[in-house]
Amino acid sequence: MAKSDWNTDNIPDQTGRVVIITGATSGLGREAARVFAGKNAEVILAVRNVEKGKGVSDEIKKEFSDARILVKKMDLSNLESVRQFAGVVIKEFDRLDILINNAGVMMCPYAKTEDGFEIQMGTNHLGHFALTGILMPLLKGTEGSRIVATSSVAHNFGNIDFTDINWVKRKYNTRKAYGDSKLANLYFTYELAGKLGDGTSSPRVTAAHPGWTSTELQRHSGMFLFLNKFFGQGVKMGTLPTLRAALDPGAKQGDYFGPSGFMEMHGNPVRVKSNKLSHDQQKANQLWEISERLTGIRFE
Repeated sequence: MAKSDWNTDNIPDQTGRVVIITGATSGLGREAARVFAGKNAEVILAVRNVEKGKGVSDEIKKEFSDARILVKKMDLSNLESVRQFAGVVIKEFDRLDILINNAGVMMCPYAKTEDGFEIQMGTNHLGHFALTGILMPLLKGTEGSRIVATSSVAHNFGNIDFTDINWVKRKYNTRKAYGDSKLANLYFTYELAGKLGDGTSSPRVTAAHPGWTSTELQRHSGMFLFLNKFFGQGVKMGTLPTLRAALDPGAKQGDYFGPSGFMEMHGNPVRVKSNKLSHDQQKANQLWEISERLTGIRFE
């Protein structure tokens, strides 16, 4: 794999640009918000916990006194909350340059979203599917806009059962359910990239994964928490693939970015390849149709 020295020094001034980051109260989302604010973008923190979001905003403003940050409530596990958030954005903004679908849950106990979806697929994929669909007209109306999905090397142990996507019939396997949701992020990226095409006016759709990065997302896995001290890289490094996916002028439709190091666990970001299953067009199309039906959202 090619090596890379891409870092935040490669990011130009973002004055005049509007960025939405979901799940920006911790980890990758929080660091991405800090970087974008420091580069003079107007950053919208789409967060479930508004108080935590305001705390993050205050901390960033201590570092960058001129930072433009808005904190708005959105719960990806509740489609009505997603609709309300997107409606406010559409009403208040006439452009959206970058949408970073970052928020997620990982290997948590079985639960359902407000709409009855399995919690990991519902939060990590279906909530973001709905959000992106509602905001698509705004993205299409903004020249050079970009959509970034956050996947994971965990997509390698995903294999979605489309007859039981919400784990009603099977014994719950939280590790597999997480892998399914991360595979769904890639199906979504590749399918949407294909639908939008390579026209210069189309939003660019990319994906990224952080390698092995120590974040609060791993709180439900004792094994990950233990192994972090040996393998985990810092959040600043782990966020670089997301930032490159959002900002690299050479990124093409459907490009996937991750760390350049051994087994894509650490290192500066480069283009990486996802597994063969993630490129199954029939399965991607099947997931798209199910996602439209479950969320009630169709892309314009």
